Amino acid sequence: MYFIGTDVGSLTTKVALVDAEGRLFFSSYRRNDDGPIEAIKQAFGEIKRTPGTPAGAATTGSGRQLAAVIIGADTAVNEITAHALAALTVEPGVRTVIDIGGQDSKIIYLKSGVSVGFNMNTVCAAGTGSFLDHQAARLNIPIEEFGEYALRSTSPVAIAGRCGVFAESDLIHKQQLGYRREDLIAGLCLALAKNYLTNVARNRKVEPPALFQGGVAANSGIRWALEKLLKVELVIPEHFKVMGAFGAALLARQRYREGSLKESIFRGLPAVAESDYRPQGFICEDCANSCEISELYIGGKLAGRWGSRCGKWEAGAETTAVPD
Repeated sequence: MYFIGTDVGSLTTKVALVDAEGRLFFSSYRRNDDGPIEAIKQAFGEIKRTPGTPAGAATTGSGRQLAAVIIGADTAVNEITAHALAALTVEPGVRTVIDIGGQDSKIIYLKSGVSVGFNMNTVCAAGTGSFLDHQAARLNIPIEEFGEYALRSTSPVAIAGRCGVFAESDLIHKQQLGYRREDLIAGLCLALAKNYLTNVARNRKVEPPALFQGGVAANSGIRWALEKLLKVELVIPEHFKVMGAFGAALLARQRYREGSLKESIFRGLPAVAESDYRPQGFICEDCANSCEISELYIGGKLAGRWGSRCGKWEAGAETTAVPD
């Protein structure tokens, strides 16, 4: 018996499988270079050799509704719930979760195993994976070595980090003045860490134990900068890249154990990996909300709709044929 969690984010798709005891035994981390649908198909193509049928499946992330229709998820859960559950499983006494991904960043505060607050970034993507990828490419440094440069710095340069645009502009200006790349990168890491603490953590105290998860946790420069400013040691979980998917899988397992999940509607591993998918959408003009409705057709049949505030478009989606 096992359970599947799928986390579709802005830049990457993660899949995690846990056994009946909640132990993670398979994970997949893929960039959405050809789109999230292709990433999901490829990930499930890897795991279709796993024996048996999962007892439950859940999705999370900004693309959780799309993923839920594709795989036939039993539930779709928000990122805060998924990441908090995974963090509590790894470290039952965790007080703070710092999560920085491809374009989103968040902080979760917990007390006695219960979430007591959270914040997410708004329009500014400074410090996220996409911003760091862009700066590494502009400096002609592999992103895998970005953090190592910061750790070699002896005199970090002051970089304006109020937003991504200001940070990049100031970085270019300081680069033209001839500063060493090590000092430039260390200064950028400190500026981005300050930006996170100001705009996401909103200067609220970070209580240990504090977990640092998400793809950016692999960047030793950002970790160094956060620890320097917080004066708190950050714990990086073993499966830091897939904690959202891990949490979703744990939630599916939890629902099964509680008895609220009697029979999974999961479509099956081969079906997920091999089906033909066609997404499209339209604007509903039935009222002033003008909701943008998303649709997904699987094998020429409408499999799901989402996006309406009133819920009118979700009903009866299973039987509608693809329009000409």
